[in-house]
Amino acid sequence: AGKVGVGLAKAADVTNAIAKATEQAKKNIITIQLINGTIAHEIRHKFGAAKIMLKPSRQGTGIIAGGPVRIVLELAGVKNIVSKIFGTNNAVNNAQCVMEALKSLKHIAAKEELADQKTAVANNPGAPAKNEEK
Repeated sequence: AGKVGVGLAKAADVTNAIAKATEQAKKNIITIQLINGTIAHEIRHKFGAAKIMLKPSRQGTGIIAGGPVRIVLELAGVKNIVSKIFGTNNAVNNAQCVMEALKSLKHIAAKEELADQKTAVANNPGAPAKNEEK
C-alpha cells in the first residue's frame, strides 16, 4: 500500500539468493503517495539506457505496463496507471528506473488535508498556520 523496494543478489542456492535479495529490498524501501489508486502526476525518467514513462489514469483502467514495470507497480499498490518502456529491455535496469521515477514523485496535499488546515486556522485565528513563519 504505497511501499516498495527492489533487491538483487547472487548465491549458490536459489533460496539463499532470494533471502539475500529480500533483505536488500527491505533496506531500499520507498514510500509513494497514491491518490485514488494512481500516482499524482506524469513522470518521464531515464536510468542508464532505460527510459520509462508513467501516467496516472482513471479508476478501472488497471495496470497497463509490461514486464518488470508491472511487477514493481503491483507491489507498490498502484491500481490504475499507464506506462511505456523505451530504450533497453534489460529487466534489472527497467526495475531500477521505475524505482528512481517513483522516488521523484512530488507529494501533493490531498483535498482533505487542505480542508483540515483551513478548518484549524478558522477555529483558531490567532495561531499561525503550518506553512507560515513565526
